[in-house]
Amino acid sequence: MALSKKIGLFLGPLIFIILINLPDLLPGKVYANAVIATASWMIIWWITEAVSISVTALLPLVLFPSLNVMEISEVGSNYGSPIIFLFFGGFVLALALEKVNLHKRIALTIIRITGTTPNKVVLGFMIATASLSMWISNTASTVVMLPIAMSVIGLLINDADGFTKDDKNFALSVMLGIAFSANAGGIATVIGTPPNSVLIGLLENQYQIEISFLKWMTFGLPFSALLLFICYWVLVKWMFPNKQLQFSASRKVIQDELIKLGPTSGKEKMVLAIFGVTVFLWVFRTVINGIFPSLGLSDTIISMTGAIALFSLPYNLRKGDFIIQWNDTSKLAWGILILFGGGLALANGMSSSGIVDVVSEAIAQSELSILFTVSLLILLMLFMTELMSNVALVAVLAPVVAGIAIGLGIPMLHVLIPVTIASSCAFMLPMATPPNAIVFASGFIEVHQMARAGIILNLISVVLLIIMFQIIMPLIF
Repeated sequence: MALSKKIGLFLGPLIFIILINLPDLLPGKVYANAVIATASWMIIWWITEAVSISVTALLPLVLFPSLNVMEISEVGSNYGSPIIFLFFGGFVLALALEKVNLHKRIALTIIRITGTTPNKVVLGFMIATASLSMWISNTASTVVMLPIAMSVIGLLINDADGFTKDDKNFALSVMLGIAFSANAGGIATVIGTPPNSVLIGLLENQYQIEISFLKWMTFGLPFSALLLFICYWVLVKWMFPNKQLQFSASRKVIQDELIKLGPTSGKEKMVLAIFGVTVFLWVFRTVINGIFPSLGLSDTIISMTGAIALFSLPYNLRKGDFIIQWNDTSKLAWGILILFGGGLALANGMSSSGIVDVVSEAIAQSELSILFTVSLLILLMLFMTELMSNVALVAVLAPVVAGIAIGLGIPMLHVLIPVTIASSCAFMLPMATPPNAIVFASGFIEVHQMARAGIILNLISVVLLIIMFQIIMPLIF
């Protein structure tokens, strides 16, 4: 066990005991000490990963009722929030895509369409990875793309001129392109990456603000596409150009991989149909509700309907063959769902104890400019997410940012959305996100190479998010 984990394991409860026994940290706020102490324990364990981050998310379920912050039923309701079932349904859809290998077929088809010159191959891998990451986890999309990329790079290693500088630059561009586009792709949809759902849950639970699937895509998809293009340009045109590289054998690799998959199976077509209908309903939900108000469709209802359909619509009734069986859910990221619940419970505790009100008042009385404050929050979130889980970070900071927005007297969505998106823009370090770690493990990338490209993309992301705050958010909300 790493030293940092050992220190964190004992430091978390120690800080909790110290804080809980101090005089009132926020005079007049009876339960503030209890919430601050609990939050501190959770943050220490989340940063050091002394125990699983999902186990840490269970602490409010024990501590808040014990400290009279909330009743157990109130705390428990956060772990069964509708947003958690929205994500559960998304997980099941992703599981079905992976089980029938449809995600791989889609990725290979995109790469084949984009072309087989070196830069087009990089672009193809990036578009395919980002497209998958909109619907399945960024880890899964990276794992799918990595062996295909390794096969293409293997052609260059074994060719007549060996592994030249242009070859190495191409390998770097492909590997970093896969990782960066996996991170960027998730920004596009509500279910694309967990921080988006943590924010949606906070807004619905605490402030009764709903952002529909389509509404999120109106800003998430263009931002994701722009970030993807910038990543591509930085990698192949600036940092790692491969001007002299010529090869066409990659077309054969892609074709061979598609041949291995065989013709599109009936199960793939069935999953594609259910997936397509679910996405259609997500996108056109408000229109459908306008025509048939009695339906009362929500994103969660649509998500769960799609999931139940995958479990219950038989592919072969005589054989009792269904797309998804319950034992397939052993592969589901259950820990992420618990993490959502813990984040929502912590946010609820911070709100009910008056901590958010204190933050709001303090910001309202400060003389800092709005633009400076928001820029600082975006910068803080983006660079902190290089070092700790972005889901945990959003769970802790989002309620505080909401309080800051109230104190600044500006719509909280204008601030919360750019700050939350910043948590998905971690391009600099291998440990920042699973995609970064996976491609780093390929052996084609050194830390300094990822950091060089990553710091540039991090800073560009900060600028884009400040522009989003200043211009885009007021137009949409």
